[in-house]
Amino acid sequence: MIEKSISKLLALCCLLLFPFFLAAQKKDFTEQQLLQNKMPRVLVPLPTIESWSNESITLSRKPHPDSAGHQFLFDLKTRKEMAVRENNINKKNFAEKFIVVKNNDLYYKNGEANEIRLTNDSALEKNPTFSPDSNYVAYTKNNNLYVFDLASKKEKQLTFDGNDSLMNGYASWVYTEEILGRASRYRAFWWSPDSKNIAFFKTNDAPVPVFTITNSAGQHGSVERERYPAAGDKNPEIKIGIIHLNDAHITWADFNEHDDQYFGMPYWKPNSSSLLALWINRDQNDLKIFDVNINTGSKNLFYEEQQKTWIDLDDLDRITFLKNGNFIMLSDKTGWRHLYYYNAEGKLINPITTGNFTVTGIKKIDEKNNKVYFIARGLENSTRVDFYSVQLNGKNLKRLTFGDYNNRIEMSPSGEYFITTYGNADTPNRMELLDNKGNKIADLGDSKGPDFNNYNIAKTELIRVKSDDGLFNLPALVTWPLNMDSSKKYPVLISIYGGPNAGTVWDNWTFNPVREWFAKEGLIQITMDHRASGQFGKEGVNYMYHNLGYWEMKDYSTIVKYLIDNRHADPAKICITGFSYGGYMTCYALTYGADVFKYGMAGGSVTDWSLYDSHYTEKFMGTPANNPKGYKSSSVLTWARKYKGMLQIVHGEIDDNVHMQNSLQFINLLENDKKDFEFMIYPGARHGWGGNKGLQFYNLKTRFIYKYLLEKPVPEDLLK
Repeated sequence: MIEKSISKLLALCCLLLFPFFLAAQKKDFTEQQLLQNKMPRVLVPLPTIESWSNESITLSRKPHPDSAGHQFLFDLKTRKEMAVRENNINKKNFAEKFIVVKNNDLYYKNGEANEIRLTNDSALEKNPTFSPDSNYVAYTKNNNLYVFDLASKKEKQLTFDGNDSLMNGYASWVYTEEILGRASRYRAFWWSPDSKNIAFFKTNDAPVPVFTITNSAGQHGSVERERYPAAGDKNPEIKIGIIHLNDAHITWADFNEHDDQYFGMPYWKPNSSSLLALWINRDQNDLKIFDVNINTGSKNLFYEEQQKTWIDLDDLDRITFLKNGNFIMLSDKTGWRHLYYYNAEGKLINPITTGNFTVTGIKKIDEKNNKVYFIARGLENSTRVDFYSVQLNGKNLKRLTFGDYNNRIEMSPSGEYFITTYGNADTPNRMELLDNKGNKIADLGDSKGPDFNNYNIAKTELIRVKSDDGLFNLPALVTWPLNMDSSKKYPVLISIYGGPNAGTVWDNWTFNPVREWFAKEGLIQITMDHRASGQFGKEGVNYMYHNLGYWEMKDYSTIVKYLIDNRHADPAKICITGFSYGGYMTCYALTYGADVFKYGMAGGSVTDWSLYDSHYTEKFMGTPANNPKGYKSSSVLTWARKYKGMLQIVHGEIDDNVHMQNSLQFINLLENDKKDFEFMIYPGARHGWGGNKGLQFYNLKTRFIYKYLLEKPVPEDLLK
């Protein structure tokens, strides 16, 4: 009896210890694997969605990163997949039309046909854009607007007064950077849905101060004269015109271009009957949408929104029209971004969503069933995106995704199905097909590779830290060193951006050989978000109003102090790094926050907000004239004398966004105060750089980490 009991006990012990033995058998990645791109198959690529119809989905699958891969069809009716030959797949692009710019001229291509040259002159055509009916192409050259009739093969000039500072259909720098977006590529014209009219901005850049950018290349160098409105400066003057293609007549919208104002991207009503013009005052707290008569230019107030802080103008999908003329509006006027349902005259019918969460986009509107499918963050967790449906009247809100995962959603053209690519910090991404009620149909892929369970992967953990005032649970994503020893203190590398509503913490699975290497070297690697990062809605972002820098630094310091007190961080080796706004935060941390942050690597940094552009800066800070205390307290230059650590400063020589004067003015103060720092210029580089300069920049940062945080030589294989 005793012998049987002992046998059972031994068997139980073996069973309990079995997971330990499995874990013990896991291997560490070798230096060759991590640094020479010879990784085992820890992860495999997920399928790529090529196209889908109401009957099937076409996907590409690569069993291995180095493999050619193959395509397959998933039949939505039989719910089965089958391999197909590539030439059996209907390629829609064969029927597509293309316009390309080549050697400063336009070329037209229809499907597989040969290219047809449309223009033949020395002027560079910019932003060629098909009309909705594909019969015309509009574009700009020499700052004038043109149209090409593909049937008659004739070019027609629509405006005639363009010059270096007067631009028709071509945007100024500040409008492209801050309002229309870089994806616009300076395009400032928009076809009507019926292809009969073109709305455009006529921009007068002459009142805008010139910033001189010098390029050292060549024997005598060169100079760029950039129209750049810094905080408090004169802005470009804008007129909104509507060109009627039948007679080239221009109707001007009834605005005074000399007023201190901004215009957002306009919206054509779906029936082309009128144009909705987005107007906002210089203080950016009073948004008005006007319904403009395209024949007379007269305007009627269609919508108005006011906030105590600011309203974002650069939201290009603010309005979504329905077939019945009604529309859905996105607004954060309550402190959280939500959906609102309006009638065709701009009168509110009802809010569609409410609560302390943020709607991040609409995926589909089912008008037949009065239902909206949308993505949002914060209803389950602010670091995750989930997929939902709701009735237009705001009833029957339903979550369609599942589990504690962050989701990337693709919805079918019919709206009957969706694919989610989901994962979290602990779970490699998977891909799954579901119907629009949230019912699972099929697993489409798993990125966990055959070698995943054979190797020790550094633990990445999503943590929350209570803010000093107890109002926020601040999120951070931390990769811990391998085999942490509780008796040791570890250096910390913090990667941040930091700007308003620009958080970087998501509950995502990521795998990076270099990050794994640094975990093996004993580095705590972290990205973290403050209260105004977007994690807590516009309600949280509003804390930054007239007060950039302060709350970010307060919350970042709180998280770092938590790591020092509770998670083995070495207080003498706290390093922060970032670029652009992240460069600003890094410089601010090494000056204003110098009691906490000892080391920093700052790229393309704003060092004083009076040096940055009007629209972005004034949205949050007001002007230097009406907020002098805010500009002073937020400036790195104000706190330069507090600097006492080691900062690496880098900047592109011809940066046209954050001018190099920012770094130079900061460096001047450090030199005058006899402080040590590192500085690197990238000649010919703008706001970021690639190629060999990018590799040199990577090596520069790597050497900094080894010199000051790890205090040992850099492995040669780690340098590129």
